[in-house]
Amino acid sequence: MNGDEAGPGLHCLVTGATGYIGGRLVPELLAAGHRVRCLARSPGKLRDHPWAGEVEVVAGDVTRAESVAEAMRGVDVAYYLVHALGAGRGFEDKDRTAARTFGEQARAAGVRRIVYLGGLTPVGVPERQLSPHLRSRSEVGRILLDSGVPTTVLRAAVIIGSGSASFEMLRYLTERLPVMVTPRWVRTRTQPIAVRDVLRLLVGSARMPDEVNRAFDIGGPDVLTYREMMVRYAANAGLPRRVIVPVPVLTPGLSSLWVGLVTPVPASLARPLTESLRHEVVCRERDIERYVPAPPGHPIGFDEAVRLALQRVRDAQVTTRWSSASPPGAPSDPLPTDPDWAGGSLYTDRRELTVHASPEALWRVVEGIGGENSWYSFPLAWAARGWLDRLAGGVGLRRGRRDAERLRVGDSLDFWRVEEIEPGHLLRLRAEMRLPGLAWLEMCAELDGRGRTRYRQRALFHPHGLLGHAYWWGVSPFHALVFGGMARNIAKAAARAPSVSARDGTAAR
Repeated sequence: MNGDEAGPGLHCLVTGATGYIGGRLVPELLAAGHRVRCLARSPGKLRDHPWAGEVEVVAGDVTRAESVAEAMRGVDVAYYLVHALGAGRGFEDKDRTAARTFGEQARAAGVRRIVYLGGLTPVGVPERQLSPHLRSRSEVGRILLDSGVPTTVLRAAVIIGSGSASFEMLRYLTERLPVMVTPRWVRTRTQPIAVRDVLRLLVGSARMPDEVNRAFDIGGPDVLTYREMMVRYAANAGLPRRVIVPVPVLTPGLSSLWVGLVTPVPASLARPLTESLRHEVVCRERDIERYVPAPPGHPIGFDEAVRLALQRVRDAQVTTRWSSASPPGAPSDPLPTDPDWAGGSLYTDRRELTVHASPEALWRVVEGIGGENSWYSFPLAWAARGWLDRLAGGVGLRRGRRDAERLRVGDSLDFWRVEEIEPGHLLRLRAEMRLPGLAWLEMCAELDGRGRTRYRQRALFHPHGLLGHAYWWGVSPFHALVFGGMARNIAKAAARAPSVSARDGTAAR
């Protein structure tokens, strides 16, 4: 998008900037000439984004009035892009409280407009019959519309874009299952929309007239069943035609487990997505185009949206993913460094090796760990741990990596998340698997006092209760195989890698 010609730039607050849509909206707002402030519970997760130096980042939580009030100061437009999707019981209360707090503080701060991205709801279906996810999205929209601040609610169904949860679910189901026995919701009609159009409409909504306070249905030009989307995805991806057999017996719970086993999307997130497909969700109006006119080539059709998303995946240019935001309930505590911990329960497994390679070669192996690049350890043990986590409702190993070579703070990495990274030296991961405690894995590349390359590795575990202690001692006999094997194999991989000249970046053997 080019510079904004409608007038001077606005001051925009973006919540959810660590998430899929928020992380893509920020650079679009900057490109349109706006100033951007981001409200984030963990500001460090935004540190390594390409646009981090161009925005103001403040720490806070949308459920805390004082932090929202501070973030709203001097803001013209406030984007509400957070929700408690998949947060388990009570998520509707959390969404309700957060929306009320946001609306109240926006009104008190004199914000000119709120923009919210919600879900498209079916026509003629009583709200009590909607999925809890859609019902909560609808309620949040109403709360913001009633806040006293002019509000734009954009209601979308399936968003098609590289890295979106809906696209990843569609992609993996279609690619991995040439023959599918599917739930009946594959026959439900929906109106998908390309992520590029979602972003275009979000940016354009900032300039709506003050008298506009309403919801808008947004969608692409195609109305398709989920079955038709899978068939057309296969065609665009160059796959043989898929055989799809709908059956009436898969409940939303069973459907989410099925999706969770086949795709990287965990059951906790798959359930609200599949529940939302029970009813037909099609745009009833296109009034948004009166305020944000569609340029030539927009809205983008389903086939083109799929081709664009696939190209991004193939070119490793996926800027944000559905897993960019931490799953609800995932631990967020940083690695404990307080001396008081020395007397508490913090179990540690340490490994240290001399590596016959440069620190640069060792670092390339460390930063490339996980995803398709493997964990340089006993594969069966890692696979089994991933499957156990999936069965327990966790994220498992299938989230992979956003980028095959580079990591940034906040990236998901299989069932870990990057908590800290010091390029060339330190990578610290925090576990997001289901555990009776908190866990970290730390890897370092450095030179010792004799000029030799050293690899240092620490696995740390802070147990919660008796079960946590039992867990550590139960798995500790396997540490030599898992963590010891990882350290040795990382050292070997670095030694085998071609060296790189620090001056010109050329490889030499």
